[in-house]
Amino acid sequence: MRQLTPPAATMTEAEIIDGCLAGSRAMQKQLYDRFAGKMMAVCLRYAQTTFEAEDVLQEGFITVFSNLRNFRRECPLEFWIRRIMVNAALRQHRRNAPLVAVSEGEYPEELAGEEFTLSNYAFEEMLALVQELAPRYRMVFNLFAIEGYGHKEIGELMGISEGTSKSQYARARAILKTKLERLEAHRSNGTYRQ
Repeated sequence: MRQLTPPAATMTEAEIIDGCLAGSRAMQKQLYDRFAGKMMAVCLRYAQTTFEAEDVLQEGFITVFSNLRNFRRECPLEFWIRRIMVNAALRQHRRNAPLVAVSEGEYPEELAGEEFTLSNYAFEEMLALVQELAPRYRMVFNLFAIEGYGHKEIGELMGISEGTSKSQYARARAILKTKLERLEAHRSNGTYRQ
């Protein structure tokens, strides 16, 4: 029996896109399989739970397949899909934003330019700490620190001022720094379990 579609690893991005545009379910599956893992990692950073991240991922891929005809192929497909996932996470945040209050907590207003290293921590540890942030802090932190957006652009995306974006980023960093210090103290005392 002959194989109807080549294995995903041997297919070019252009072939997968063309197949999707031609309506091939097999090509849609290939596109999904190629990018779902990476995009789930993006969605997990913005979501508070795996369930919420899965919703964002599903909404994002619906948008990808609905708008693939608009992809101009001027940038890598992964970059375009990643942008769609970030926008899906922003939409999810906007839907849930009125339901969540942001607690100021006992964290310092600024870090006074201090830097802290993340290289000593596993991805899962950092993900868990980021997911514990209040939704607005989590969104600003991810958009600025991971995606590389500027505070002015974040403000426009989230409907907040540039100053509020800067303040929320500083607070998110302060919260993460405090949590990392606590994690490190638990490791030093031997009370930390993975």
